[in-house]
Amino acid sequence: MSIDAGAAEARFHAYTELARKNGVDDALVIETSKVHTAPWVRMKCQFGCSGYGETLCCPPHTPTPEQMRSILDSYTYGILLHVHWRKDYRTVDRFNETLIDLERTIFLDGYYKAWTLGSGPCDRCKECNIGGSCLHPDRARPSMEGCGIDVFKTVREQELPIHVLKNHREERNMYGLVLVD
Repeated sequence: MSIDAGAAEARFHAYTELARKNGVDDALVIETSKVHTAPWVRMKCQFGCSGYGETLCCPPHTPTPEQMRSILDSYTYGILLHVHWRKDYRTVDRFNETLIDLERTIFLDGYYKAWTLGSGPCDRCKECNIGGSCLHPDRARPSMEGCGIDVFKTVREQELPIHVLKNHREERNMYGLVLVD
C-alpha cells in the first residue's frame, strides 16, 4: 500500500495541532500498518500486571492482539499522541480525556470510524462493573498495550522517547492512538 504521508499529515493537521494545544507533547499521523501487535504483550499484562482482569478496559475483556491487528487493518491512519508524565497523577487523566475529546471532535467532523486507544488502566469508576456493562462507554477506552499493541516497537520506529521503568515513581512517556479514516 502506497500512502502519501504528506497528504495525510495535511489532512489531519488541525487535529494534531488541537492535541498539542491541549498539552500533548507530540502528535504524529502514522499509517496503521506501522502499529505493531504481538501475543507477548497480552501475556505481559496477564503475568505482570496486578490490574489484569480488574476492569472492562483490561485484558481479558479487550481485543486480542489478533483481533486488534484486524481492527488496525480496517483503518489507514492513526494519530499517535505522546505526553511526558512528570509525577503528576492528573497528567494521566488529562491525557486520556484529551484523547477522548479528540476522538469526539474527529468523529463530529465526519470521520465516523474515529476510535481511541488510551494509556494505562481505566480508573473512571471506583469499582468497575466487571460483571455487567461499562458505566461510561462514551469515555472509557482500553489502552494500546491492553489490546496487544507493542508500544515500545511502535513508538521507537517513530523516533519517539520510551524506556523501561525501574519503578512506578519514575517519570515516563505515555502514548495513545486515535484511529481515523
